[in-house]
Amino acid sequence: MESIIKDIKLAPSGHDKINWVKNFMPVMSAIEKEFSNTKPLAGQRLSITIHLEAKTAYMAEVFKNAGAEVVLTGSNPLSTQDDVAAALVERGITVFAKHACTDDEYNEYLNKAVDFAPTLIIDDGGDITNLVHTTRRDALKNILGGSEETTTGVHRLRALEKRGELAFPVIAANDAYCKYLFDNRYGTGQSTWEGVMRATNLVVAGKNVVIAGYGWCGKGAAMRAKGLGANVIVTEVDPIKAIEAVFDGFRVMPMTEAAKIGDIFMTVTGNKDVITGEHFPLMKSGAILCNAGHFDIEVNIPQLESQSVSRKTVRANVEEFLQQDGRKIYLLAQGRLVNLASGDGHPAEIMDLSFAVQFFSVAHILHNHAKLENKVYLIPDEISTKIAEIKLDSIGVGIDSLTEEQKAYLGL
Repeated sequence: MESIIKDIKLAPSGHDKINWVKNFMPVMSAIEKEFSNTKPLAGQRLSITIHLEAKTAYMAEVFKNAGAEVVLTGSNPLSTQDDVAAALVERGITVFAKHACTDDEYNEYLNKAVDFAPTLIIDDGGDITNLVHTTRRDALKNILGGSEETTTGVHRLRALEKRGELAFPVIAANDAYCKYLFDNRYGTGQSTWEGVMRATNLVVAGKNVVIAGYGWCGKGAAMRAKGLGANVIVTEVDPIKAIEAVFDGFRVMPMTEAAKIGDIFMTVTGNKDVITGEHFPLMKSGAILCNAGHFDIEVNIPQLESQSVSRKTVRANVEEFLQQDGRKIYLLAQGRLVNLASGDGHPAEIMDLSFAVQFFSVAHILHNHAKLENKVYLIPDEISTKIAEIKLDSIGVGIDSLTEEQKAYLGL
């Protein structure tokens, strides 16, 4: 299959980016070293739909070196880095992705990844999984199983499973300890604010920051906002998470109240219509809206536009919506993932853990698919433990071990 990318001549800087992150991904390097010789994925065709940047490029390369034929496409039109895509093509991986592609092109690229007749899939957000369960059911006969990277995608998978429609086993990589405890919390926490600050060049300290959603991603975003000196407000629909936010030292209130005082609003829920036409009229002039959930539906952009007299780009990744009363509301990165559309995504050391989970999730599916049902599974705890052990060893950290007497006492 022939790749579809912006320009192969962009590859040199893409190689530099990939080589840079490899220096800080010791777990993936250990996996690559171990499995490049044995090639346990030989004969498998792997379609990956994920944010196409340097860390994911290295993951794709590790899969290729472990024996798989790999096709890679983006999971968000604004997160693809064209130079990285070009570098991957030069490294022998088929790519269908361009930065800022249209919706039609995005769907074309997803279909191209399905045309590859994958035996295994890695998804980020559930788009390729949804495709093979709807208009491309012809691909199901080849698929042994897959894994899902993010909370939104896992929600979609569990809905399929609940309806009895899930057609193959899937590992919820997002729900592994070595994913959500670090990627969702520390990765999202750092990268979202890098994206906001890169887009706006404004100070965070002293501002009222409203975090919508207090799951692991919301916890990370709130923690980092607090560290930057913001006055953090949390909005929630879950009473337990709301109490947790209160005990963590944050103010909690409904969005209708937060809208009146917020300076920066960040949605991190995985749901739709979190900030809507009900809230925009309440906001002060200069309010900044951004999203760190997978899809661009958490801020209702059509309603915002319908209430505005003009919409224009005022700097890269910043749009100004002028209201009828003269107020200006700003939207970052078209409401898409601000950390990837305005930044480089999660730090390499964080994705080192997440992509190790992905590798072993695919390996687990491959070696156990005959006895797995069409359900959403968690990765076995011993795999998460092994990943953590490799990571600790790579950073020179040792821990204690239980004695046989202690194991007996605990009933292990």
